[in-house]
Amino acid sequence: MAGRLDGKVAIISGGVSGMGLAATELFVAEGARVVVADIQDEKGRALEQRFAGKVRFSLCDVREEADFVAAVVQAVDGFGGLDVMYHNAGAVGDYGGVDDISVEGWDDTQHLLLRSTMLALKVAVAPMKTRGKGSIILTSSAAPFSLGGSGPYAYSVAKAGVVAAGRYAALALGQYRIRVNTIVPGAVPTSIWSGHVGGDADMGDRLALDRERFSRMQPLPQVGEARNIADAALFLASEASDFVTGVALPVDGGLCLYRAPEATANGQRGAVQDAAAKL
Repeated sequence: MAGRLDGKVAIISGGVSGMGLAATELFVAEGARVVVADIQDEKGRALEQRFAGKVRFSLCDVREEADFVAAVVQAVDGFGGLDVMYHNAGAVGDYGGVDDISVEGWDDTQHLLLRSTMLALKVAVAPMKTRGKGSIILTSSAAPFSLGGSGPYAYSVAKAGVVAAGRYAALALGQYRIRVNTIVPGAVPTSIWSGHVGGDADMGDRLALDRERFSRMQPLPQVGEARNIADAALFLASEASDFVTGVALPVDGGLCLYRAPEATANGQRGAVQDAAAKL
């Protein structure tokens, strides 16, 4: 079934690579016109040419309000409005622990992941009110929710905050028929695993070699793909989810239930069963 986003205008932050690129491609295939807001200028311009007339690129550091506002202006002036805000951009941030993280590292990570979420919510409201409805999709992570933990300290705290922000916004904006939902991705081998803010590192052979390890990180013994996340975003952007708001949707193969401690393929099943028995 095609055309699930016919007539809709979307902004996708971080839309030139990884999960964001998969969503951009899928949204366009389903009939949407998309403003891609990203810091990767060269890739963004190439994507704009690839989908001429359907994609506009907006150079955007998601930590900066003016950059987000500029992306909204692109959507409204270029495509006529805004129906979907999918805030996907992010990176791991600072790796410091509870006892040694720097204040600067903490603040930088919160700005990148949580301040940007606040901005994405803020700038989307006015044009969606004009439309009479809208869908805002945020991106959290399985990191703060999986048993055993699967992310650095500042990152995990920020991503838990994203879920809280989404729930609060869903309550506040429901009266305007603006839905707010959060995707909780699991271990999907994209360039964010490099730790680079731009998500532009060349993972190459390393990710290919790591795919077998990725398949053992959660109860479902398979590798999560960027398309799995894009499919969830499509559902939340489309009219199929018209009565869904305030949801944190795991797309993680069960990682929020349990993370295997570098288990071997033979040992994982027993470990998962043991963990489930303790719940």
